[in-house]
Amino acid sequence: MLALVGPDTSIDWLCLPRFDSPSVFARLLDQERGGSWAFAPVESFTTEAGYVRNTNVVRTEVTCADGRFEILDFAPRILDGYRVDAPVEICRLLRPLEGTPLVQVRFDPRPDYSRAGIEVVVAGDGLEVVGGPTRLYLTSNVPAPYIIDGTPFRVDRPRFFSLSAGRPPGVDSGPAAETALEQTIRGWRVWARTCALPSFAAEAVLRSALCLKLHAYTDTGAIIAAATTSIPEAIGSGRTWDYRYCWLRDAAFVVEALRRLSHLAEGEGFVRFLRDMADTGPLQPIYGITGKRNLDEETVPQLRGYDGVGPVRIGNAAYVQQQHDVHGEMVLCLETMLTDPRVVWEDPSLAPLLVRLVDRAMAASSVVDTGLWEYRTQPRHYTFSKAMCWVAAHRGAKLADYFGMPDRAHEWRTWADAERPRILKQAYNSELGFFTQALDGQFPDASNLLLPQLGLIDPADPRFRSTVRAYERLLAPDGLMLRYKHLDDFGHTTSAFSICSFWWAEALAMMGEVDEAVALFNRLAGYANPLGLYSEDIDPATGELLGNFPQAYTHVGLIHAAITIGEILDARHGSFRAWT
Repeated sequence: MLALVGPDTSIDWLCLPRFDSPSVFARLLDQERGGSWAFAPVESFTTEAGYVRNTNVVRTEVTCADGRFEILDFAPRILDGYRVDAPVEICRLLRPLEGTPLVQVRFDPRPDYSRAGIEVVVAGDGLEVVGGPTRLYLTSNVPAPYIIDGTPFRVDRPRFFSLSAGRPPGVDSGPAAETALEQTIRGWRVWARTCALPSFAAEAVLRSALCLKLHAYTDTGAIIAAATTSIPEAIGSGRTWDYRYCWLRDAAFVVEALRRLSHLAEGEGFVRFLRDMADTGPLQPIYGITGKRNLDEETVPQLRGYDGVGPVRIGNAAYVQQQHDVHGEMVLCLETMLTDPRVVWEDPSLAPLLVRLVDRAMAASSVVDTGLWEYRTQPRHYTFSKAMCWVAAHRGAKLADYFGMPDRAHEWRTWADAERPRILKQAYNSELGFFTQALDGQFPDASNLLLPQLGLIDPADPRFRSTVRAYERLLAPDGLMLRYKHLDDFGHTTSAFSICSFWWAEALAMMGEVDEAVALFNRLAGYANPLGLYSEDIDPATGELLGNFPQAYTHVGLIHAAITIGEILDARHGSFRAWT
């Protein structure tokens, strides 16, 4: 479960009971009609918010004329032996710090993207919201009529509120809320304690890891791209998409970032999800978190959109696209997870899955696709897609050796050895001095900054070095990296795609320009919101965060860049993990 809490204490975005369920609160997409849940002191007030250290529990301190109190917002995450009990509940615990502040509850659910006609009724020790797609229950030790009418109450003792979907909350009393909070903090800190952090930017990496963990849907192993829909990439651009689904590409990147930090359970879950999706038919780029294949787009006219800019979309038509890089990322994911000595796999279905992935990648390598940027009308022979098809065969050969399939290993390795020089020759434009977006092309594309990570080219190769310098000039004149700069389906892209700047920092480090990389990374750290989170995009002119939020992909880029920079700095200074 993932809720967005604003600086004014308001939950402005929450979908229940799943990430991709219809919204309950959506003020993020319509200030008037979206619905929200806030606590408002009667007197004027100020707030200061942050995470409880090494957790995903948000603490907001509220100061008003008649005192101070804190709000602890959390979804219970209770350790139970080797299990984690994470019920579908949001708990909000108010505790007095000074005085006895007088506060109103503004509980305004608008289920189903504000489309449902509902009734809020008193039931037991709380309220029921009747009429939406899922019945909602709110339990509290504040009288239910006070909540319905907005009657002020004193925060003179701990006051709890617990919202659930489908059944009444398990947290049903003040003591239960205090216990759940204590156990949730402990559960997150146990998880954080097992992160193998780099020597560089360890705090930012840990926050990113905690953020990524929130994107994993444990029931199926799917991992969502972001918690929201329809926050525009640029205001007025029409680029408003629903990211509450599992992009196989993004998920594979998340798995690798967490694996490098010594968290493997998310990768194991995703590999099972991948296997299940492969069993249901040809792989597609994106799925619902329960494996739903059809994600037809529709617009929601009932919501005006973020900052009044629409349209608000649910669903994502990219599910029908051909994105040939996906097979390579899946092979990469299988190769790193299956060969990690900490994991024991006893699943005979994974070898046939590997064969299907590699064979499909090799066949797709000669066919145009829509690319990782999901162009809707511009099929091309995209360089990144060709590189990932090569990766599928190259890394697939290593896995074939692991599985004891020497004939397959030889076949795939031979194909990869022949394909690599062809890609490098056709993708590099010697007149322009950079790798181009498509073979024999002319446009720069930030995804080519990943080519050394994939093993296609040495980062010291003059062709790659010239590419990085050209991209700095062409794609990052304002100090933030765009994906590309040419016209696409919606005109010119003006916002910097946040992960691309972290790719840039990592590329600099791999080239040996580690001081530049550190300076760039530290500058990028300044674009995070006050809680250390990133969205999909940044406006280079204003520094405003745009696009869906929080964006898993961006936090993956931060983690990889920090690990690479840290390893290079350690080598430069001759430092070692022990006692340094």
